[in-house]
Amino acid sequence: MSQNQSLDMLVVAPHPDDAELGMGGAIAKMIDLGWRVGILDLTDGEPTPFGDPETRAAETSAASDILGVTWRENLGLKNRFLEPTLESRAKLANVFRRVKPKWLFAPYWEDAHPDHLAATELVEAARFWAKLTKSDLQGEPFHPQRVFHYYCVHLKLVAQPAFVLDISDQWERKAQSIASFASQFTIGREHVSPSIHERIRDEAAYWGRLIGTRYGEPFTSREPIALKDLTRLI
Repeated sequence: MSQNQSLDMLVVAPHPDDAELGMGGAIAKMIDLGWRVGILDLTDGEPTPFGDPETRAAETSAASDILGVTWRENLGLKNRFLEPTLESRAKLANVFRRVKPKWLFAPYWEDAHPDHLAATELVEAARFWAKLTKSDLQGEPFHPQRVFHYYCVHLKLVAQPAFVLDISDQWERKAQSIASFASQFTIGREHVSPSIHERIRDEAAYWGRLIGTRYGEPFTSREPIALKDLTRLI
């Protein structure tokens, strides 16, 4: 992405692999349609039982290539200690002002994982801060139009999404991007049944069935979703 371009969508993820798990299909679909899509990982996701920073970085790069993502950065916050501090809010707001995303995507606001809760609070607060004038933030004030929420939760809840996106044509790329994170989903889990791939596939098939397609991804929003007309509904 050149300095003169802005992002159409920025997916903010607490850890590498959350974007792929929650909305890898949507990322691939919108890139297929010509949108400029970026991913911002807030932490490196480490330590984990079978991972390390170098391995996780390589897995993240491989997943990005599969989805077609050309803009991906890491904010450098600390895994397991993610908090919506003023310092972190400023760092995130600076990114928003630099890449000027039209739409933001953040984790669903209810979760058992404290990092996910902190990530969503950070996104919403930084979105507000990014528009402030007379501040110490970098760049010019900017306010992303929308915040949507994807589901990548550590809580056994029944999602009630605002909309479900058809990702039938992008499912295989989503699955491959998730498989890139072998340190998280393959190593040490060889005898787990159902496998992470089977669970993610079955969830995508469930959402697809509800909208009459093969596979789907659910999303929601705290704010009303505006439509100019109904011609694009399926």
